[in-house]
Amino acid sequence: MTGTPELHRMIDIRQITGAPVVIEPDADERRRLAGRFGISAVDAMRAEIRLSVEGETVLARGRLTASIIQPCAISGEDFPVAIDEPILLRFVHPGADGSADDEIEITADDCDEIEYEGMTFDLGEAVAQSLGLAIDPFAEGPEADAARQKHGLAGEEASGPFAALAALKAGKSDSTD
Repeated sequence: MTGTPELHRMIDIRQITGAPVVIEPDADERRRLAGRFGISAVDAMRAEIRLSVEGETVLARGRLTASIIQPCAISGEDFPVAIDEPILLRFVHPGADGSADDEIEITADDCDEIEYEGMTFDLGEAVAQSLGLAIDPFAEGPEADAARQKHGLAGEEASGPFAALAALKAGKSDSTD
């Protein structure tokens, strides 16, 4: 990544207290985040995170909420999406575990580690990445079924492993009407 990140919030580990850190991007930052993630808008976004320090490791635990507008993967029409995701990140110095040259096995707990150098790290960029991971690129809006029918993407010609599911879904919606 070049230039200034869309959501830049530097944290100095020497200034961490027990108080939560709240990140709420302004309109320009939300516009830039929408562009970065290929969605129509980020109408609102808020992350509240508690930081705790253990040596040179910082544990970030909290919640990310956002209201976004994204295009439907089928119809292309914009629709609103609410995001509510937990955040659990660990900021570590490179090689802090002493295994820089050793082959290590990565577990699910290890996947949320972000390396930083010196005494500061960018919590804003980590929150922005969390937003990006929470956005479903295949989300379907309310007009998805109509678009499928209009373009012949559903119906009797459906085959493969999802054809049975489509038939069940069609049968269920017919019985509830």
